[in-house]
Amino acid sequence: MHPILAQLRRLLLYLLGWIPLAGMLTYLLALPGGLSWLEAATVAFVLCLLYAFVCLAAWYPCRATPLERSSLSRFLFTHVAGALVASGLWLIAARILGRMLSGLEDFHGIDARLSRDYPLLFATGVLLYLLAVGFHYVLLALEASREAEARVMQASVLAREAELRALKAQVNPHFLFNSLNSISALTTSDAPKAREMCILLGDFLRRTLGLGEKAAIPLEEEMSLIHAFLAVEKIRYGARLRMEEKIDKEALDAQVPPLLLQPLIENAVGHGIANLIEGGWIRLAAERRDGELSIVVENLFDPEAPPRRKSGVGLANVRQRLEARYGDRAKFATSVDGPCFRVAISLPVEIKERVS
Repeated sequence: MHPILAQLRRLLLYLLGWIPLAGMLTYLLALPGGLSWLEAATVAFVLCLLYAFVCLAAWYPCRATPLERSSLSRFLFTHVAGALVASGLWLIAARILGRMLSGLEDFHGIDARLSRDYPLLFATGVLLYLLAVGFHYVLLALEASREAEARVMQASVLAREAELRALKAQVNPHFLFNSLNSISALTTSDAPKAREMCILLGDFLRRTLGLGEKAAIPLEEEMSLIHAFLAVEKIRYGARLRMEEKIDKEALDAQVPPLLLQPLIENAVGHGIANLIEGGWIRLAAERRDGELSIVVENLFDPEAPPRRKSGVGLANVRQRLEARYGDRAKFATSVDGPCFRVAISLPVEIKERVS
């Protein structure tokens, strides 16, 4: 559909643009003295209103003759022929209008006086049509620009979704590698615990496979995954691993990316509790306030312990997933206060209605 006819606001603005043109035509018709100002204004405004709609037809030959793919001869023939036809139709409309007005007392004999201005009207009609052609090429350029921008946005969204899938795919292999190392160590020292750890690990992996391609899950479901993960780790660390939770009930319905918190807890265990002979605590707090979901994970660690190889993989994964999904709407920060390591996350609250 024609972009101007598609919206009433655009059509009104387009018609308003013809008012100055009608004023100029009024001046040209009254200038030689053949028509009075009233006659010239009446003829000019009626003809311009009709011609405004005739010139809208220039949209279609402009689309069929794109500037970048059309030869000069085709371009000139198409639009010059269109201008001659449109101007000829306008001249016929002017003749019919003159005859109709001549029947009125105030416009008696206007058809004869107007006939002397037919060459002026024809030339003006050609010029106005060519101006309409230029206007429609500008519209086509704007439309092409919007389409290109939409394609860029779509490509950006697809790239972001691919990045999210790649980052999500890193979570389970990273955890599985660490868990298999733990099981391998337990098989020589405590075979029953290794067997129990295998069962719990299988349960955790089954839960994660059930997530499928979900982009987000309720925090309550994410906490269930955390508990399954901790059940695996407690086989290895026992009483050395203590978990403290402070979760607001209102926060449990908030949507979060799947396995967002598991790498943080895994990092707290592997880089904190694992280096403490007497063990330590991990604290997880979440609250929903002013449209934001705030999540804080704290853990004890040994500041003097040497850094482990490949440390920070889980933290980097969480940071990148947040940036890919939320952009600058999410915040991720880490801090150290003595023997306490702290990760703070803030992201927009998204609530999915429960299906009854």
